[in-house]
Amino acid sequence: MKHLSLVLLILAPACLISLSGCHASDTSAASAAPSPFKTYPMRGKIVSTNPATGEVTIDHQAIPGFMEAMTMPYKLRDNRILSELHPGDLITADVLVSQTADGAVFVDHFVVIGQAKPDYRPTVQYHVPQAGDKVPDFHLVNEDGHPIHLEQFHGKALLLTFIYTRCPLPDFCPRVTHDFAVIEKSLALSPELYARTHLLCASFDPEGDTPARLKSYGETYMGSMAPKAFAHWDFAVSSQPALQPMAQWFDVGLTREPDGTITHTLSTTLIGPDGKVVRFYPGNEWTPQEVLSDVAKLYPNV
Repeated sequence: MKHLSLVLLILAPACLISLSGCHASDTSAASAAPSPFKTYPMRGKIVSTNPATGEVTIDHQAIPGFMEAMTMPYKLRDNRILSELHPGDLITADVLVSQTADGAVFVDHFVVIGQAKPDYRPTVQYHVPQAGDKVPDFHLVNEDGHPIHLEQFHGKALLLTFIYTRCPLPDFCPRVTHDFAVIEKSLALSPELYARTHLLCASFDPEGDTPARLKSYGETYMGSMAPKAFAHWDFAVSSQPALQPMAQWFDVGLTREPDGTITHTLSTTLIGPDGKVVRFYPGNEWTPQEVLSDVAKLYPNV
C-alpha cells in the first residue's frame, strides 16, 4: 500500500492527473493504524521547481497552526509531477508534517487553480464551492436503498462530505466520518437545532458501496444511536453516470487505479436552508466545533 502519496489535480482550465491517494482495503476504522502525518492546507504560487532535488519553491500564504506566510522550497512526495508545475501557477496543496522523530515535511495533493502555462487542453473542469453558490439537485441512493436528492433537504442546513467505506487511511474517510459522528451527537443535544439540520456522507464508490455496506459502515460510527440517527444522517451513493458531475461540482478529485483502489481528495460543504453554499471545508483540518459554530450562526435564535 502506498501511504498518503500524491494526488495532483489540475483544475479549471485543466485536466485531472491523479497519482495516488486513499487506497482500498477491508481494514476497519477501528483498527486503522495512527497516521504518521499531520496535514495543513496551503495556498500559494509556484516560484520555481528543482528536478535535481525533487523540490518546489512556493510563495504561500500563512498556514494556520504551522507557519507564517513565506517563500521557501518544499520536498514533494513524488517528484514525477514537477513537469506539471510551472512558475506562476496558483495552487492549493496539503503540507504533510511527519509525526515521527524525523519531523519530515512534504507537500502533496496539489491543485492548480490558475495556470501560468496552459500547456494542454482541459479534459475535466472542477468547481470549488463558494459561499452563495446554488447547489445542483444531485440524486443518490441511501443506506436503505431509497432514492434521495439534495433539494429534498431545502429548509434545513445540510452538511455534506464524501467518503468510501474501504478507505484505510485514518486521516481521510475515517477521520471525516468520526467528526460527523461528533457533530451528530452534539446536534442531538438541541432538539430544535437537530430538527433544522441533516448530515450526508456521499460515497464515490458505486461498485463497492451497496446500501447494505453503507448501513453497516454508518452503524460502526453511530453506535447505539444508529436506529434513530439514520433519520438525520444518511449514507448514500450516486450512480456511476451521476458520480463525476457531482464530484466535479464539489471539487472531489477521483481516480480509480488498475488494482481497484481509489485516489481522492477531501471535500466537505455546509449548505444552507436555501440550498446555497454557506462554507466549503477542504482537506481535514476543520473541526466539529468549527462546523457546529457555523451551523449555529444560521439559526441565531435557537
